[in-house]
Amino acid sequence: MPSPARPLPACASFYHLPNTHITGRACRGLACFAARADAPQRWQQACGSATSLYCLGQCHQGPAQAGDHASPVIRTHCRQPVLLTTLSGKPDDSLACYQQRGGGAALRMLLPLPASAAIGQLETAGLRGRGGAGFPAARKWAAVAAAGGVQKYVVANADEGDPGSFSDKVLLEQNPFQLIEAMIIAGITLGATQGYIYLRCEYPAAAGVLQQAIRQAYAAGWLGAAVLGSSHHFELQLVIGHGSYLCGEETAMLNAIEGQRPEVRLRPPQISEHGLFGQPTLVNNVETLCAVPWIVEHGGAAYAAMGTANSKGTKLLSLNSLFNRPGLYEVEFGITIRQIVDELGGGLRRGQLKGVMIGGPLAGIMPPALLDTPLDYEALHAIGCAVGHGGVIAFADDSPIAAIVAEVFRFGAGESCGKCTPCHLGSPELARSFEAVLAGAKMPRQRWHELIAALADGSLCGHGRGLAEFALAIERHYPQELATCFV
Repeated sequence: MPSPARPLPACASFYHLPNTHITGRACRGLACFAARADAPQRWQQACGSATSLYCLGQCHQGPAQAGDHASPVIRTHCRQPVLLTTLSGKPDDSLACYQQRGGGAALRMLLPLPASAAIGQLETAGLRGRGGAGFPAARKWAAVAAAGGVQKYVVANADEGDPGSFSDKVLLEQNPFQLIEAMIIAGITLGATQGYIYLRCEYPAAAGVLQQAIRQAYAAGWLGAAVLGSSHHFELQLVIGHGSYLCGEETAMLNAIEGQRPEVRLRPPQISEHGLFGQPTLVNNVETLCAVPWIVEHGGAAYAAMGTANSKGTKLLSLNSLFNRPGLYEVEFGITIRQIVDELGGGLRRGQLKGVMIGGPLAGIMPPALLDTPLDYEALHAIGCAVGHGGVIAFADDSPIAAIVAEVFRFGAGESCGKCTPCHLGSPELARSFEAVLAGAKMPRQRWHELIAALADGSLCGHGRGLAEFALAIERHYPQELATCFV
């Protein structure tokens, strides 16, 4: 079995954590920022580090520090849990235990069927990508299946970089075989014989669990030259990242796996035709893939019966430590944000709600007046927000808008690859300007508009454009408070 790959030394300087050493370091993610008053010394430690650490996936107990091990509370709030049904809470579970709980049934069902069977079920299910954009999964799979090439690849994007999200971390640590089964199904469906899991180095426990799970899968005949005794061949390799939010963008991630500088690629060509090592490639994030075995086993119609007309099925939500009941929840699309905040989260444990950020720092903040908006891709987009990866960060009234804006643009500046001038130079200028606002200065309103327009119009990837969308949402939902920052 191949060992975890590493980027080439020539590009190591790009990364925040080239030696992957995080022991004892404090997290500066936005969920920890929101909870900074709960542990000021730890937050100051995070701010004082030469290189900021985003994020440890411990948002349910922020401010967090590497080495914290408390597992989040896991709850379901849906008719038929898809992703949390087989979680045992035991990270050292074996493949045998997974199969005793019903794992592997989808793979065995699929082996004698035509290769297109899974794509048909995904299309019926209406599964959309759970990593942010919400692109239909069946269309991605069908494009790779139809592409020519001497080799095809399946890549699981486990670079869960949005501060505030920890759903992938829980899935990987507590049920890695669900992902492995899904990737084998994808490989058989698409004619791909090689898979990669790209995992962020900030999740060392998940890395250990995955390495052990892959070894077990090889030993049991799930992986290798004859998958479960069939004619299908599928290899799987774990690749550990070195600290870069940008590697969550699929083309940057492919460059990282290749050992290249992980910058965003121009498109076209699409990666379904010219992806990893120039070959057709499927990239899905962990949550998207982990839904596949359930859909194959129970049928796409059962999945499509949950959720809304355009946002079907279930979604994992990560509630941060400002809630009375933080943790990981599986919900059906269509539940309102108010239900998430008040019923699931139990409201805030201190202070008044300033707003809720759903989907990471490249999305808007929802004010309390809009909490009746349903969890739905189109409904959230209509108000300048996003489903994203499902991180739900509540901000209390001890976080002024200027402080949130400064922190988001500080994060954006630190994670910029430097390729686009508006992102490389504009985001740090905005961070500095709002840090000055917090000290009593004012920012020229015209300069704010110029920088946001440049980010929106001149950025190659979603990083810069997402920062602009965040800023526009702040303008839309917090105009009076934002106006006090300008001259």
